Amino acid sequence: MTYDFTITMMFPIVTSVIAVLTILFLINVRYDRTVKKIWVSLKSEPSNTIFTKDMVANLDEPVQKYFLHAIKLGTPIAAGVELEMSGSFRLKPDPDWIPMQASEIISQSPGFVWKAKVGKGLGELRSADYYSKGKGKMRFSIWGLIPVVNAQNDNITRSSIGRLGCESIWLPSALLPQNGVIWKAVADNTIQANWKIDNESITLTLTIDADGKVLKLSLLRWGDKTEDGSWQYIPFGGEVKAEKTFAGYTVPSAISAGWWFGTDKHWAFFQPIIEQAKFS
Repeated sequence: MTYDFTITMMFPIVTSVIAVLTILFLINVRYDRTVKKIWVSLKSEPSNTIFTKDMVANLDEPVQKYFLHAIKLGTPIAAGVELEMSGSFRLKPDPDWIPMQASEIISQSPGFVWKAKVGKGLGELRSADYYSKGKGKMRFSIWGLIPVVNAQNDNITRSSIGRLGCESIWLPSALLPQNGVIWKAVADNTIQANWKIDNESITLTLTIDADGKVLKLSLLRWGDKTEDGSWQYIPFGGEVKAEKTFAGYTVPSAISAGWWFGTDKHWAFFQPIIEQAKFS
């Protein structure tokens, strides 16, 4: 009798749990399809145009050094790059770093998609962030089912544009002056790029060495990492720990990046290691 009563009581609970998980699964499937569609839309065809000295001849000498280091002469001009990365990630300053595996596409169109797995086992988080056609979205979920962060609004869009501006260092061809980017040398080891992404102004500052290798990068990025959680432009950036060359492009391959860069409030949350880069 007691056994039958327990089953009777548990049945609607189990049914409800199954129904909720089914709904979450279907929502995730739909979102995955959207992300895949955006990824495909950001793919580009290989270019017949190659990189020459003439493309940067009118720039300040430190800026020329950056491009001649980042792009080998004769390399086809890429409109996009697909990245495979490992590394570590954290959501707050205090917790330990969590292992990360991710794929990303960055396009001059402009846009990006970042698909990641952070952590392992029961605590695994999956992310599929994007910016495309003037809209940005950030989503973290447990096992790809239970949403932890699921945000799409004007603030997320503006922050996503800042992220795209910062990550343009992985697609140096997008920063060429022929794409509307205005460069200047602030000092022998400091150069600055100014351009707009969908009407949002970007000012990216790079610290370079004598050969043009990037050592640091920074910009003002829209974010809510403030004491009261309000949104404002916050110094964002990081230090470059290593670089690699892929098909004529030499890009930062290990970075430690985060909010409030260059201040005593800085905390890094993103430490990617670029394993592969396919330019097209």
